[in-house]
Amino acid sequence: MPRHRPTQTPRPAAHPGPTPLPPQAREERGATLRQRLAELRGPAVAPRPLDARALAALAANPGCRRRALLDGAGVDKAALATALGSPAPFGQSQFALVRGNAFEAKVKADGGTELMRLLYEHLGGGAESPREVLVPDLMAAGPEGRAARTALALREATEAGGWALLDHPMLALEVAGSPAYLEPDAVVVHPDGTWTVVEIKSFPMIDGSADAAKVGAAARQSAVYVLALERIAELTAGAEVGHRVLLVCPKDFSNLPAASVVDVRKQRAVTRRQLTRLARVEDIAAALPEGTTFDPECPREQLDAAVESVGAAYAPECLAACELAFHCRAKARAAGAVEALGRSVRGELGGLTTVGAVLAAAAGKEGDPADPTVVALRRAAALRAEALAGGAACR
Repeated sequence: MPRHRPTQTPRPAAHPGPTPLPPQAREERGATLRQRLAELRGPAVAPRPLDARALAALAANPGCRRRALLDGAGVDKAALATALGSPAPFGQSQFALVRGNAFEAKVKADGGTELMRLLYEHLGGGAESPREVLVPDLMAAGPEGRAARTALALREATEAGGWALLDHPMLALEVAGSPAYLEPDAVVVHPDGTWTVVEIKSFPMIDGSADAAKVGAAARQSAVYVLALERIAELTAGAEVGHRVLLVCPKDFSNLPAASVVDVRKQRAVTRRQLTRLARVEDIAAALPEGTTFDPECPREQLDAAVESVGAAYAPECLAACELAFHCRAKARAAGAVEALGRSVRGELGGLTTVGAVLAAAAGKEGDPADPTVVALRRAAALRAEALAGGAACR
């Protein structure tokens, strides 16, 4: 008898995924987004560039749609905070800027001789000492032109197989659907094709070590540069972006340069993961009411409504990283939000989102008695009352 083959269930067709837009459509979409962001800034307000420091702070709080939109649109958050009546009382002093620029010029003097000596001493590996160093000209029109010129210089230096020092290169990195242009202090190309980020800071390195908090901030900032360089390295044969960054600081209390190596693999991984979580600026802007603007020249009531139309994720850590943090803190306190007490406290309280709800649950007036958070709060309230009663009895 003829044997019947079993009927095979046809496999479902693979999902083709989103169809890429043709170049003209992408251009029109980009132009529309730029026009929308210009309207949000204000017709006469120039865009504020998004630097690596701001980008690292944004990546540290990816849930804040407010900061993602304002930074993506190039809004001057310091001017906005002043117009809202909550100016940020922090920032780098003019003296510190002048001192930092003078120290950087000293490190890069004579074609970067001292800088290359420090780099070879700490990260030279088995290569020959940098007697001849190529210093390419990176001048071009606009940030896009400079970024393209930097990418070309990196490829040419890698193909040449020698030492090269790129002074203030321009790197491009897409953030929340819009390009950000970043300018590290320097990038060095090794003869073996390795690219090393160099960060020059004005805080001192005493007895071979610097302030841990400042080094951590520099590492997060450098991780952003590493991510931007990796995009260019993917298209460059023989190139590899080093995960060790050279940090150059004044030695002790002098103006002499000293250097140390900082491994940024952890910061790079965290920053890359957080940046992928950022909502697209285009999507956030599309959800805003018609006529929304963050122009500092607008009336305060209008600005306050515009800012409140975008959700924020405030935490006390924002005070050291965002110019709008004092405004967000005042709003969080006025609403009694537990976020004002810190992320760890917010995580412990679960579904209790306001201070009033927390106090009511602790007093036994509200809350599910089976909720472990409510049980813990009531137990803490009972212990506090017992301690106060014992203290009063001892008087």
